[in-house]
Amino acid sequence: MTISLPLGPVLCDVAGHVLTEAERETLRHPLVGGVILFSRNFDSPEQLQRLCAEIHALREPALLVTVDHEGGRVQRFCQGFTRLPPMRALGDLYARSPRDALLSAQDVGYVLGTELLAHGVDLSFTPVLDLDHGHSGVIGDRAFHREPQIVAMLAHSVAIGLREAGMGCVGKHFPGHGFAEADSHVAMPVDGRDFDAIWQADIAPYRGELRGTLSGVMPAHVVFTACDSVPACFSSFWLQDVLRGRVGFDGLIFSDDLTMQGAAVMGDIVARADAAHRAGCDVVLVCNHPELTAELLSRWQPEHRPATAARLAALRPQTYPAMEVLSVDKRFTDAWVSVQNLGA
Repeated sequence: MTISLPLGPVLCDVAGHVLTEAERETLRHPLVGGVILFSRNFDSPEQLQRLCAEIHALREPALLVTVDHEGGRVQRFCQGFTRLPPMRALGDLYARSPRDALLSAQDVGYVLGTELLAHGVDLSFTPVLDLDHGHSGVIGDRAFHREPQIVAMLAHSVAIGLREAGMGCVGKHFPGHGFAEADSHVAMPVDGRDFDAIWQADIAPYRGELRGTLSGVMPAHVVFTACDSVPACFSSFWLQDVLRGRVGFDGLIFSDDLTMQGAAVMGDIVARADAAHRAGCDVVLVCNHPELTAELLSRWQPEHRPATAARLAALRPQTYPAMEVLSVDKRFTDAWVSVQNLGA
């Protein structure tokens, strides 16, 4: 049964290849606005299409189906999907031919977005805008390059390709995760640089042409000790004063996963969600811990933000291409060849 309900500020996950009755009930909760999928939710292209269709059919407007699908080490779906290279490959190509790199980046975005949409996935949390300072193993070759101007240009081309496919994009991890060594999934990363150093380097990709192309931004679970005492995801300084104020970004702000170790400093799951929401996150992610999702949905009482619900609903594309059509579409096949050559 489809119910009519505005989209809420929580993105949560599901356990397997099909929805359980308990998960259907969870996804109908007023606080839920979407689902994030992982590799465990994928068995085949056909199964993924069925799962996305079932999620979409639960509510009106339909829940947003999202995924972390960047390429390289972070590609959730492989069988039946183009194997995308890490974004570092585009940075390496830029050193040899800037023009070819920018064209290839747009092709990567187009293939990435088109294939996900063809299977019913609405949004990927990409591109990574972190700079490769050579410190962060969790970022590493997920970063396009060390130079902010090159990162900005390549990421903008990927975003243009995604938009051409019909998909939005989310830049991450603001203001930058590339300098901090620790992995925020399992520890609390710390960056001790002063604001000017971060503004001139790591924030630069967010300040240019790309700013108007991003549908959303995901802040980092990193503490920038010279600027604030809490991770950026929970900091009104970073989200309101800097991202909204100085940068001028007016799209959605998605928290990173609130169950990560880098978020634990803020308290229990309700305290984390409340702190992120009050700091400026429009949408909070709760992943891999269904018991925490249940606790959040039963106890959290955030203020209703109609604009957030409308913006989430607007991220869902108008149409979904069919893979059998793409296989004979020249734009897609040309882009596919370009991506294959990039990974060769």
